[in-house]
Amino acid sequence: MSITHRLPGLILTDHEFQVPIDHSQPDGARLAVFTREVVAPDKAQANLPWLVFFQGGPGYGSPRPNDPRTPGWIGRAVKDYRVLLLDQRGTGRSSPISYQLLARFRSPQEQADYLKLFRADNIVRDAEWIRREMKIDRWNALGQSFGGFCVTTYLSLAPEGLREAFITGGLPPIDHHPDDVYRATYPRVRAKNQLYFERYPDDVQRVNDIVAYLLKNDVRLPCGDPLTLQRFQQLGMPFGTSDGFEPVHYLLEEAFIDGAYGQEISYTFLRGVENAQHFDTNPIYALLHEPCYAEGTACNWSAERVRAEYPEFDITSDRPVFFTGEMVYPWMFDDYRTLQPLKEAAHILAQFDGWPRLYDKEVLQQNSVPTAAALYYNDMYVDRVLSEEAASFIKGMWVWATSEYEHNGLRADGEKVLGRLFGLVRGEI
Repeated sequence: MSITHRLPGLILTDHEFQVPIDHSQPDGARLAVFTREVVAPDKAQANLPWLVFFQGGPGYGSPRPNDPRTPGWIGRAVKDYRVLLLDQRGTGRSSPISYQLLARFRSPQEQADYLKLFRADNIVRDAEWIRREMKIDRWNALGQSFGGFCVTTYLSLAPEGLREAFITGGLPPIDHHPDDVYRATYPRVRAKNQLYFERYPDDVQRVNDIVAYLLKNDVRLPCGDPLTLQRFQQLGMPFGTSDGFEPVHYLLEEAFIDGAYGQEISYTFLRGVENAQHFDTNPIYALLHEPCYAEGTACNWSAERVRAEYPEFDITSDRPVFFTGEMVYPWMFDDYRTLQPLKEAAHILAQFDGWPRLYDKEVLQQNSVPTAAALYYNDMYVDRVLSEEAASFIKGMWVWATSEYEHNGLRADGEKVLGRLFGLVRGEI
């Protein structure tokens, strides 16, 4: 049963679909996939084309519309489309993956086998199942970040379901081992750290003071997890967004307080660290972030291994402490309490070398779906050079490479970014 809500300027309708857990067994067990239809009130009865949105991640639900009067990509999209916000399998309201759900399985191997079904290929198969169930001939797809990986997989596996495709900050590395990804992104994270400390030079000492305190004291976050040095370094994850520096800086400003026994780490800071890190509430990210790059190869904790090639991320007393970025490490399954029950499954997934192909270069080289992509010149998360290489495999793709935006361009200025991609596909630019 569909449920409809109204916001000023938008009509939202909830839909839930039952799709096969394993699409190779279409009559087998099912899971729920939730979608939210979004349309402008004055076009509610119009025969509009559909635009299905694939969220970044992996492991995060689709956006929840709030104030439609704020300009953004949804406001731009509903001028031309009926938008379908897809909670990818295992996220949001789509049979969400959590340590609680995975506790139902009898062994770590069973957990891992279940999780293997939550990559981009099955997300695309879900979308195709939903498209056919809704009796939509073809629809349009928009993918942000990991969502762009999904759209590229869509162009490989089921291009007949697409009329147009749009990608922002998410052209995936094709025919590359995950090690290649981290050898490209660690230098970009290093450069972002350098820019951060140029903007906030006083934070060099603030960070050193925090590190010194953590070395001498057992500091616990409000949830009870230890605030280890490596977990502190993960605060750099948002450095690749246009607004990523300031929350970290303002958090560091409030790191210490005078307590009953002298200076100590403030509760405000500890709560801020906990709130900034979502690996425990979105465990798909921790479990499948590296495997989202893998095709026929094992990741073997790629980011951890490649990090050894970049000693500037080591903590020493003779230089500033650098934060890390969008990397997942095996120690997280010790330091994050709710990830601990998934530790063995995580190691099984890291060692698995049977990941199926996500991209078909032959199909992409014959692509006939009008496709446009925005590449961000200094993207910290999805390396521009590897993305440009991927674009060269996709026939007829329009590419807009810009240094005007960071990875969050769709969120920061969605009306302009999406309008530009629409214009490219329609031949208006």
